Amino acid sequence: MSNYTAESETTGPAVGGVQSVDRAVSVLEILAQRGEAGVSEVAAEIDVHKSTAFRLLGALESRGLVEQTAERGKYRLGFGIVRLAGAVTGRLDITQQGRPVCERLSEEIGETVNIAVLQEHYAVNLYQVYGPGAVGTHNWVGQLTPVYATSSGKILLAHLTAEERADVLAESGVHKLTPHTLTARTKLEKDLAEARERGYAVTLEELEIGLHALAAPIRSRDGEVVAALSASGPAYRLTEDRIHELAPLLISGAEEISRRMGHLG
Repeated sequence: MSNYTAESETTGPAVGGVQSVDRAVSVLEILAQRGEAGVSEVAAEIDVHKSTAFRLLGALESRGLVEQTAERGKYRLGFGIVRLAGAVTGRLDITQQGRPVCERLSEEIGETVNIAVLQEHYAVNLYQVYGPGAVGTHNWVGQLTPVYATSSGKILLAHLTAEERADVLAESGVHKLTPHTLTARTKLEKDLAEARERGYAVTLEELEIGLHALAAPIRSRDGEVVAALSASGPAYRLTEDRIHELAPLLISGAEEISRRMGHLG
């Protein structure tokens, strides 16, 4: 039995439409890995009858996600995949343009540096570089973190409209993660206003006890805040005073990434 089927089974029984979606994704993964494959190969790989594989490939073909090669019966990924990927290319660009800046900053600051974006009501980390003094090796990449308790989330929240911010906070809910988490709406709004005004957001043990962080906004070509650049470290070393000393360095790094993204402001 293939890895694709085995992996789907570990997540629990898939039935009906969910099973079809699971199988369709497996087909896309197989074609991405092999370049091209025939109906029989696909059927064997996901452990289904050939007629089922043919229906799956037909459905994906009708949406432009796969296409038949010149040799009939062989399939490969279609250009519909590019259309879908276009929805995240901006995020990929941020990571690509931010990489050298993050690497330099992690050395200069000595702490972990991250790039994060807003996804629904979370701040999700796209890229991370450990500083030489980083304590532990917590990998935040791909993690959905609460917007109101992280420096990245706060700076992203701060640059939303009041209506957008209210919607995001209503979706996420505001919970006391530590005794220091700002849960009162008036206190949080005041904190976000300060972050907007000074150009960076701060969290002091609001997500985890012993963890401090600061974040600055990254802007797109048209000046919209599309991501956050953050530095985080242990509270005993990344003290509140040191955070404010390091802020100009982080802001400068965020501005450099923004310029690389085409922002001229």
